[in-house]
This record gives sequence, structure tokens and C-alpha cells, in this order.
Amino acid sequence: MSPHRPPVGDRFRRFLGRLDGTGRPGEVPAGPGEEFSAGSGPGAPHTAAGGRAVRRTPDQPRSTAPVERRRRGGGRRGGGEQLSVPPAEFTSYYGRPVLKPPVWKWDIAAYLFTGGLAAGSSLLAAGGQLTGRPALRRAGRIASLAAVSASAYFLVNDLGRPGRFHHMLRVAKVTSPMSVGTWILTAFGPAAGIAAVAEAAPWLPERGVLGLGRRLLPPVGQAAGLVAAATAPALATYTGVLLAGTAVPSWHEAYPELPIIFAGSALASGAGVGLLAAPRDQAGPARRMAVAGAALELWGSHRVEHRLGLLSEPYRIGTPGRLLRAGRVLTAAGVAGALVGRRSRVLSGLSGAALLAASVATRFGIFHGGVASARDPKYTVVPQRERLRRREAERPAVEG
Repeated sequence: MSPHRPPVGDRFRRFLGRLDGTGRPGEVPAGPGEEFSAGSGPGAPHTAAGGRAVRRTPDQPRSTAPVERRRRGGGRRGGGEQLSVPPAEFTSYYGRPVLKPPVWKWDIAAYLFTGGLAAGSSLLAAGGQLTGRPALRRAGRIASLAAVSASAYFLVNDLGRPGRFHHMLRVAKVTSPMSVGTWILTAFGPAAGIAAVAEAAPWLPERGVLGLGRRLLPPVGQAAGLVAAATAPALATYTGVLLAGTAVPSWHEAYPELPIIFAGSALASGAGVGLLAAPRDQAGPARRMAVAGAALELWGSHRVEHRLGLLSEPYRIGTPGRLLRAGRVLTAAGVAGALVGRRSRVLSGLSGAALLAASVATRFGIFHGGVASARDPKYTVVPQRERLRRREAERPAVEG
């Protein structure tokens, strides 16, 4: 063995010291006649932690702290040194979402729009019925039937099988917005359908069985139209309650505003149908509906974009932000055109189309804003930490 190399036993003990995880970090077993502990020094052996050992002489008692030697760079490392670790920023595990994003696709966003359109159109038809405006009544009833049929298609398409909608009718659960909405849609659909079919009564012959239908359909249609109008507010707003009842942060925190936004959007879309289909002299109720619906929709949209703090951010950026801004512009343009263009059939029609497009943009913007908030972990964790800090700050005041 070469005289310049350390004995094999010393090398083996140092190797075991590096592998040993049960003792103090960085402690190296001592050779004959000396002890080592974690420390630094130019001639000290290396520790498992990457530093150098501190020599303890045989006559030095263990109660005496080992002598620490400065490193060449001027730094100090020792057993009593406290490391300063910067606070970690939360990014979730591997950047994955904390919540599972909604599995709903575009058909649910379309369902939100068509449901509101059906509700608004039935209210428009009831207004035309009660004020003696047959063209307005007819346009509202037909649009309502077409919209509720589209809603049923989008809902069944999301469920996957038509039988699942039937299965949801086996239970009536008041605390479940989905169950309540299913029953609302079940009550509204047949009433809207009967009211729309009643508009075909003048085309039936005057005699025979069809003649009996010609005489009975108008009064039945009037009653069905009023039933559909009475159910319409619940149909227009329950989808907002449904979204707010989920764990999606930007939907859940906006629970006071979502039903208001959806109600205003439903009124505005129904007014758009009236402005498009009814003559100028019968479009008065549609103009008033447009003003009321636009006021509710614009107020609610402004609230969700500014009241929720961090959770308002998904409604202002990206695709949701662009959609909601487009909805505001189209709503304002539609209302202005409806008020200014009372004598212009073309301007009234353009205003109606703008209100319908605004309703589509608003519903899709709210939908995509909620999905975006579920995908980013900060929209879940940061508000939770803020609520925890507020509770901790309020606790001493309550206890005192």
C-alpha cells in the first residue's frame, strides 16, 4: 500500500459516514485519537452535506462547542447556523388544476342562450296577447317553441342519451337546481308548444273535426301562453343559480349577479325577436323589454367584472373578456337603435339582431369565464387564503 494514501480502515469509515443517514447531518466518523463534527476549515475532511468537518481534540469535552473555522470565501457553516428559505409560491402539483374543470362543452353554453330566448319570447308573446298585438304574439310564440325545442336538443346531447332526461323526472329535489330546472323545462315546453300550435287555428277548415279544433285552439292557446309566461322567469334565471351552485370559483362567487344577468339577457333576446318580426306599430312592448333587459344585463356584467376582486379577472381577459365586451357594445347599440328607429323598419330589425347577438356573446362569455377560473389554481387557492386571513383577523376581536 502506498505511504501517501490513508489507511483502508479510515477510508471505509469515511465512506460509511457519507452513507449514514441516522446521525447528525454531515458527521464523519473519527479516525484513531480524534473526533469530528460538522463544521468548516481548510484542512477538515468533507462531510456528507458537502461542507467540511470541525476537528474536536481528544482532550476537549463534548459539552464544549466545536471550533468553527472560516471558509476561504469568508462564509460560515456550522451546526447552529439557521438557513433563510424564501417563501414558496403556490403553483399546485405539477401546475395541474386544483379543481376539475367542467366537462360541459359549447352545447351547454348554447343551452343557456336558447333557454333564455324561449323565456323572453314567451313573455313577449304574453305582452302581445294582453295588449291586442297579434303579430307580436305570433312571433313570440313561434320563437319560444323553436328555442325550447333547441334547448331540449342541446340538453339531451350533453346528457348523451334521451332516456337520462326521463330518469331525472323520477325525483323532485328542491335543493338541486338541476332537478328544479328539469321540472321547469318540462312544464314550460308543453305550454309553449300548445300556444304556438294555436296560431295555426285560422288555417284549419270551419267544419268537421278540424273545425272543432279551429274553435277550441284559440282559448286553449291563450291559457297555455299565460302558463308559459308565468314559468318563463324561473326558466330564465335557474341556469344562473345552477352555475353559481357549482365549485367553479368565478361562477360561485358571482351568485348574486348571474340570475340577474341571465334575466336581463332573456328579456333583451325576446325583445330582439319582437323588433325583428313585428311591424313598427306593434313593437312598443318589445322596445320597453329591450330597455329593461339591457339595464339588468349591463349592470350585472359590470358587477361581475369589478366586484369579485381576483375572481373578476377571468371575465376581463382572453376570450371571455372579448365576448363580454362585444355583448356590452351590441346591447347598447341594440337599445339605441330600438329607441331611435321607431319609424324605420330596417333600423328596428338591425336593433333586434344586435340584441340577439349580444345575448349570445354574454352567455358564452360567462360560460368561458367560469371554465377559465377552474383551470387556473390561483383562482381557487388565493381567495381561500384571503378568507382564512380575514377569519384569523376577526377572531381576536370576537374573543375579546
